[in-house]
Amino acid sequence: MLRIQRYIYREVLTAVAFVTLGFLALFFFFDFVDELRWVRRGSPDGYQASHALLYVMLSMPSHLYELLPITVLIGTIYVMARLAQSSEYTILRTSGFGPARALRMLAGLGVAFVALTFAVGDYVAPVTDRLAQFVKARYEGRITLGQTGAWLRERQGGNTYSVNVRALLGAGSMQSVRIFEFDPQGYLVSITQARSGNIAPGGGWDLAGVQRMVFHTRDGDHAHVEHLQLDTWHWPTQISREMTSAALLDPDRMRTIDLFKYIRHLDANGQSAQRYEIEFWRKVFYPLSCLVMMVLALPFAYLHFRSAGLATYVFGGVMAGISFFLLNNMFGYIGNLQHWSPWLAAASPGMIYSVLSLAAFGWLVLRR
Repeated sequence: MLRIQRYIYREVLTAVAFVTLGFLALFFFFDFVDELRWVRRGSPDGYQASHALLYVMLSMPSHLYELLPITVLIGTIYVMARLAQSSEYTILRTSGFGPARALRMLAGLGVAFVALTFAVGDYVAPVTDRLAQFVKARYEGRITLGQTGAWLRERQGGNTYSVNVRALLGAGSMQSVRIFEFDPQGYLVSITQARSGNIAPGGGWDLAGVQRMVFHTRDGDHAHVEHLQLDTWHWPTQISREMTSAALLDPDRMRTIDLFKYIRHLDANGQSAQRYEIEFWRKVFYPLSCLVMMVLALPFAYLHFRSAGLATYVFGGVMAGISFFLLNNMFGYIGNLQHWSPWLAAASPGMIYSVLSLAAFGWLVLRR
């Protein structure tokens, strides 16, 4: 049985790798063509075709993370259907290769794909995405979120700070920072505006080109506004670079642990974290979809069809993979709008396809 396992594993890995490379090549072509519209022709210091090529290459790990469950399904369906078409799987069944053993064997390979998907999505893709954004920001301008930038909030010693960051620059520094400080009663204490800022190595923000207005309103008849102009000013804060990037970038580009820390920060400061909680649980459950796809592909080994039907079943696998991807995104948006439980909104597509795959397996194998 060890030789059979090695044979099937080799065939599945080869098919999945081939399908993955094909999809990545397709996404690479489309993304590169789309990026060419931002190339500044005739400007040697602007965004060039080489920069667009680098940006697209750095975006490939994110596409790999998104595509792995689909390519695992398509590759495994192709192998299982081809084994059934050539009667090889029938021979394996007569030699004692039963459904339970086949399910355990594919589940073992599925666990390996789960680990690979998690590693790519949590360690490789966030790093390359950050580098891609910095490349684009350096040569194209800056990273922004709408017209007003990103808003963050923090509580320190009873006071509340509302922070606005207009944009992130290529080196990871912040542009146009505004800090509004409020006392426990909600009265404005100070307004700080800075031309730029950086995250200090030991914590806090180092701001440059600072203008501060401090409101002294507790002195009764001597209430006044103090104006300060400083070249540099250090603001002690627990808001990290990852939190600032999370407010400006898509949460699906973050690591799971960074999402968890950002959710705790939002909860501690009384801000809504529904969107980020759903994305956190999606990051947790999404790698497990590879295991679901392996189980969904196994019933194709028990079908009987001629050579003309192989392409049809592979096409059906493609449609099933695309429908899972669409359902996964749809449940995320619906869960955010309807305020569903975050883990339920993230886990529902996987649970639905798990039930469908086990039902198909039971009907085709156990009943027929």
